[in-house]
Amino acid sequence: MILELRYKLWIEKNREKVFGDGPLDILHRVERTGSLRQAAEEINMSYSQAWNLIKDLEKRLEFPLLKRKVGGERGGGSEITEETRDLMMKYEAFRERADKSLNLLYTEIFKEFKEEG
Repeated sequence: MILELRYKLWIEKNREKVFGDGPLDILHRVERTGSLRQAAEEINMSYSQAWNLIKDLEKRLEFPLLKRKVGGERGGGSEITEETRDLMMKYEAFRERADKSLNLLYTEIFKEFKEEG
């Protein structure tokens, strides 16, 4: 029998989720596309759902995640704030180190379940 380690990580504030892989993904997409609407479209999320997610997270984190650009010749857009970029980098570093640590611990404790025979 072979078993595999699976887990999910996220950060909470006052028992409410404030950051994890989902928000990280959509923020990377906003960073790449310059648009919350386009980022939401890429993951089959409605713009209103994405907007509400960002607003809820901003309220819980107590800082803006996005700078919004209104209208103009080419339409509006969004870009991530410096605080957001810092949070994203820290979360990714944390997730990477947590992954290494959890996999080492898993291998140590469940070594007989990682290999066949």
